[in-house]
Amino acid sequence: MTELRKAIGELVEKHLPDETHFVVEVKLEENAGKTKILILIDADQGVTIQACAKLSRAVSGELEENEMIGEAYVIEVSSPGLDFPLSSARQYQKNIGRELKLTLNSGIDVLGQLLEIDATGVKLLVKKKEKGKKATEEELHLPFAEIKKSIVQVSFK
Repeated sequence: MTELRKAIGELVEKHLPDETHFVVEVKLEENAGKTKILILIDADQGVTIQACAKLSRAVSGELEENEMIGEAYVIEVSSPGLDFPLSSARQYQKNIGRELKLTLNSGIDVLGQLLEIDATGVKLLVKKKEKGKKATEEELHLPFAEIKKSIVQVSFK
C-alpha cells in the first residue's frame, strides 16, 4: 500500500496544473473491498474545482492505463478544508497574516496572527491579557518540533 501511495503521489505531482499548486497529502483507505484514494492539493492563490476535476481525470487515466489498481476504486481530489491542519511550509507561507490556533505537544493552545515562517518554526503575534490591565501584544516564536497541530481560524469580521 505504501508503494502504491508513493506511485500515486508521483502521478499527482506530474499532473498538477502549474508550479503554484502543490500536494498536501495522498491517502489510501480500504473500505468494503474498494480502495479510496484521497488526494489533497493546495495552491498559492487557492484551488479551483476545475483544477481538481482535471487532476482527477489525469490520475485516473494513468491508473487505468498502467493497471496500477486491480480492483474497484474511488478517487477524490480536493483542497484541504479549513479544519484540516497545516502540514507544509508552503501552507504556512500562504496563510501569513491570518489567525492560527496552534496546539502544542504540551497540550497548550496558542492563538495568534501568523507573522512569518522560517526553517525552524513560526512567529505569531499573540495578545496577552492580564486581569485589571490593558491587553498587550508580543511576538512569539514557536519551533515546528513543538507544534502538534495548526488550524487557520475563520474570521467573520
